[in-house]
Formats: sequence, structure tokens, C-alpha cells
Amino acid sequence: MTARRTPPPFDAELEPVLADAGIPPTLLPSHLSALRGPGFTPLLEDLLEGRPIEHEERVIAGPAGDLVVSVFRRTDHVAGGPAFFFTHVGGMIFGDRFVGVAPVVDYVVELDAVVVTVEYRLAPEHPAPAALEDSYAALVWTAEHADELGFDPSKLITIGGSAGGGLAAGITLMARDRGTPQIAGQVLMYAMLDEHNDSVSAQQIDGIGIWDRTSNDTGWNYYLGDRRGTDDITVYESAARADDLTGLPPTYVEVGSAEVFRDEDVAFASRIWASGGTAELHVWPGGYHLFELLAPDAELSRAARQARGRWVRRLLQD
Repeated sequence: MTARRTPPPFDAELEPVLADAGIPPTLLPSHLSALRGPGFTPLLEDLLEGRPIEHEERVIAGPAGDLVVSVFRRTDHVAGGPAFFFTHVGGMIFGDRFVGVAPVVDYVVELDAVVVTVEYRLAPEHPAPAALEDSYAALVWTAEHADELGFDPSKLITIGGSAGGGLAAGITLMARDRGTPQIAGQVLMYAMLDEHNDSVSAQQIDGIGIWDRTSNDTGWNYYLGDRRGTDDITVYESAARADDLTGLPPTYVEVGSAEVFRDEDVAFASRIWASGGTAELHVWPGGYHLFELLAPDAELSRAARQARGRWVRRLLQD
């Protein structure tokens, strides 16, 4: 029998927040209806409250019907700045376009950026590649409407967290391989990249934290179905399978030391470097999955936002 791997400790400030959150570490298929219920989706009003931000909902053409996207801009927006295309948190199986977008909407105020976030289809009702193709279609729409939306198409950045981080990696690879649109950079926040779910960190985060190893199996099983673990998985669906990471835009990768996705995210950054590419990697000590969203005022969360913001500003200055 393989000995249980000892996980790294949680940050001392973050640990009590996790205990008070009341979120079970393990999510099973039987929990799906509860995950899609009230309480897991931030209110649009909270994203906008007290800030000079306007929100517009658009319905656009998707690969299998209409898609809904949200567009955030400053109320005094001046055209010509950057845009962030966001894909949301939710394990490929729950959530909506507002889950996890709060730190990205901050760039609307700070950088006069345009932020677009898409309501992609969820598994298991819509298994892969539905979420990918929806996200890519919305990314292309965003680029094609740069003038109308008011941003510089050479400053379009893909960004996503958790499952959305996996989608961001996938659609950035798709943009490279399909030749459009031009992507200035990608930001992968605690990204879900490897359907194998067999890394050391996946073995360590088992029955603890948030989105543990079993939760990850739940998400991947629903997303990939019977194809999971076979050769019939594309590099867009599970970006860790991509052997060729040349030609990617500058990439920012961040992850906690105490979460399932640590090792696959570190490996992805390492393989970008091995391919001659540009990547910046941050592993936040003691950070569990989604720590920035659950404890936004914690010192580690502030440090994570500041480091990401500095990278974005350097990217846009180049």
C-alpha cells in the first residue's frame, strides 16, 4: 500500500477562513445540484457597487446557438487600452460567467480595460469540447469587435481561474493553431490543466482544502466522459497533453502550494520555458484552491493580486 503523502501546511491567516467557509473538500456527483444552487454565484450588483463601472450583456452567435457574454467598462471609458477575456471558475460543471471575475473586473478601474466574460455550456449536459468551442467563439467575437468595444486588438489577454484557467490555456492554444485572434498574453490562475489527476500534489490534497483529488475526478469525468484517459483527448481539452508549447504569448501562471493543481501548473510553466517561451510562475506558500476569492483581504491574497497586476502592467508596456 502506498503511504499517504503529507500535504504542505495552509497559510496561518488563510486556514481559519477555510474552516469558516463551510465548503466541503470533496465534491461528488451527488453534490452537483447544490453546486448549481444559490450561494455559489456572486451578485452583479456587488461587482459594480460604488465603482465607475458599467455592465452590458450581449447575445452572440455560438457554435451551437446563442451565447451570452458580459462586457465591463468604465463609465468614462477611453478607447485604445487593453481587454481581458475571462473564462470562469467551476470545475467545468457549475458556476456562471461572474464566478471568479472580481479580481479581473478590478482592471476596468485600474487600467481602463474592457473585460468580457462568457457563459459557456457546462458538463455533463454538454461535455467537451462544448465549453472550449463556446469560449473560443466568444474570444473571436471579442477580437472582431475591438473597435466597437473600445480596446486595442493588439492588447487582448486571455485570463481564467481553475476550470476557466484550463479553458484559457486551451483557447490560447487554439488561437495559435487556428491563426486567430492575436493574443498578447495569457494569465492562468490555479488552472485545471491535466485530466490524469495523478501528480504528487493531487495525491496530497485528498480530503482536505477545497476541490480535492476526488472533486477533480468528478469534474474531469463529467467533462470528458468515457474518453477520459484515452488517446482521444485533444491538447485543447487537457492542455497538459500539449507537447508543443512554442509560439504561445507571454504567460503568467499562479497556484497555491497546497492545492491539487500545483504540480501540473508548475510543469506547464516549465514546459513553456523548455520550448523557448516566456512565462512567469508564482507558487503561493500555504495557498489552497481559490484562496484569493475566499480571503481577498488576507496578506497572501493581496500579494497575489499585486504580483499579477505588476506582470500585466509590464506586459502592456512592452
